[in-house]
Amino acid sequence: MEGWVHKTAIAALVLLASAGTATAADWKSTVTRLIAAQHSYPRSAQIRGDQGTAKVRISVDAGGKITGVELVEPTGSQILDREAVRIPQKIGAVPPPPGGPTKLVIPIAWKLT
Repeated sequence: MEGWVHKTAIAALVLLASAGTATAADWKSTVTRLIAAQHSYPRSAQIRGDQGTAKVRISVDAGGKITGVELVEPTGSQILDREAVRIPQKIGAVPPPPGGPTKLVIPIAWKLT
């Protein structure tokens, strides 16, 4: 799976570069997709019936390195909240943001079906 994520990140970077000037919305959409590709539902949270949506603030430097992740809206589940912070940290880097260093808030949802 890790190789797939790196290929996705490279493809996203090529797409953004070939599009000329990427908009902030395009960039945020790309970052959201990269995070979604790493989304997992911890088995222990599933067993407990935990679900919810967390919001994390991600700090990104001019080169695309994720320099910080902060939980800004918890799910109410410690397991899911830890996972919400872990996902962007696992990615490590995204395509460089179009306007230089930035922060963005991304929702990460878990729902039992």
